[in-house]
Amino acid sequence: MVRFEFPPTFVESVLWAARGDGLEEGEDDRSALERELVEEVGLRDPTVGPLIWTRTHLVPMSTGHDGQSERFYLRETKPLEPRPALSEEQLLAEFVTGLRWWTLEELAAADTVFAQRALPTLLEALLADGPPSQPIDVGI
Repeated sequence: MVRFEFPPTFVESVLWAARGDGLEEGEDDRSALERELVEEVGLRDPTVGPLIWTRTHLVPMSTGHDGQSERFYLRETKPLEPRPALSEEQLLAEFVTGLRWWTLEELAAADTVFAQRALPTLLEALLADGPPSQPIDVGI
């Protein structure tokens, strides 16, 4: 996950979220995810699994957009030390100030804001029940 520090005009100025970004010209969800995992985590040759969650978040953005639609794909991997391809300056330009792996126990005990407020509960269900047959709208 990545730690964002946004300007104080945002509803939440500091939060942790799954990393991702907008689609570039000619990209679909999966190719954008693969690019982002290399750029911002350093995970090369990822195998992207099924679409498990969706989320639409409406908030005024500095880009002139009024929010974003997110799609979450399952990607199992062993823990690794994040080694982004982007420089620290490039990450800071996107308000990224930290990268880390979290265990389910750490998520449940954390005193922090996650972009998906119910993230620990969502992951518990995913681990217990496996991927849903249809993507779940996870809300804010």
